[in-house]
Amino acid sequence: MPRLLLAVLAGLAIATSVDVSAQMQWVLSSAYSENNFHTQNLRQFVKDVNNMTKGKLVITMHSDVSLHQALEIKTAVEANQAQLGDILLAAYASEDPVFEVEGIPFLATSFDGARKLYAAQKPLLEKKLATQGMMLLYSVPWSPQGIYTDRELNTVADIKGLKWGSYSPATTRFVELIGAQPVTVQAVDLAQAMSSGLVNAFISSASIGYDTKAWVYVKRFYDTQAWFPKNALIMNKKAFDSLDKRTQAALFNAAAKAEVRGWKMSEEKTTFYVNELANNGMKIEKPSAQLTEGLNEVGKKMLVDWLNQSGPDGKILIDAYAK
Repeated sequence: MPRLLLAVLAGLAIATSVDVSAQMQWVLSSAYSENNFHTQNLRQFVKDVNNMTKGKLVITMHSDVSLHQALEIKTAVEANQAQLGDILLAAYASEDPVFEVEGIPFLATSFDGARKLYAAQKPLLEKKLATQGMMLLYSVPWSPQGIYTDRELNTVADIKGLKWGSYSPATTRFVELIGAQPVTVQAVDLAQAMSSGLVNAFISSASIGYDTKAWVYVKRFYDTQAWFPKNALIMNKKAFDSLDKRTQAALFNAAAKAEVRGWKMSEEKTTFYVNELANNGMKIEKPSAQLTEGLNEVGKKMLVDWLNQSGPDGKILIDAYAK
């Protein structure tokens, strides 16, 4: 009996070791806090993958820049240090204009417009990521961009001299064209930048204003709905190729659900975030006709510059969006 018991225990140990070794262990890196809707959507994606693969693919998620700084995530995925990464596309505009198109002011000014622009952008985005050894799983927009400041803005001229937080090459160019002083600050560092006086204005989503408690530092939010920047979940291609077909299919299935869910979350939460800004003492301003006209002129110039920089692919993208 002791020998039989030992044999059974040894068999169980072997079976257990086989099960563990059969698991694939992946890492997902994200820059945003746990209360951000992008992070919440990623958490559900991770759960869905675990359920769909019956635990065969285990994804460990690191949020709130706990593993990589925001601008390091794409490089980490490319090097397979993290198999998955959640990135702000516009932050990589210097690599290729396709990452920047959604940051052109007033090109897409509604969720419907943002969807159409994404549909036109997606094939070129996938093509570019493929050259870097990566794949696109899904992309979800932030709430539309508005201006945070204490200053009363009636025209673009009123913006001159403000120290303006910028999170991408496109926003830096925008800030320069409106006469403000650009200061590079990622979303996770905004609260510190405002509290220290490093910046006294920025353009971002209502969700970022809510996450950073912007009402502590500035009192006005101009709801310009200037553009819809997107986050994208990207994946290392070699890591994906190492998976069996069923696990690959599960990843795509979970990603498709996350994209639909994420767009819905972004749209539904936009009103909530704006209301929360107001509830915490911020004055929600509708931009004047003069301010809107001036900002639109900046957008037109940036589109011309973008088309000149992006060449034939850029024209294909904008033509597809315009149809």
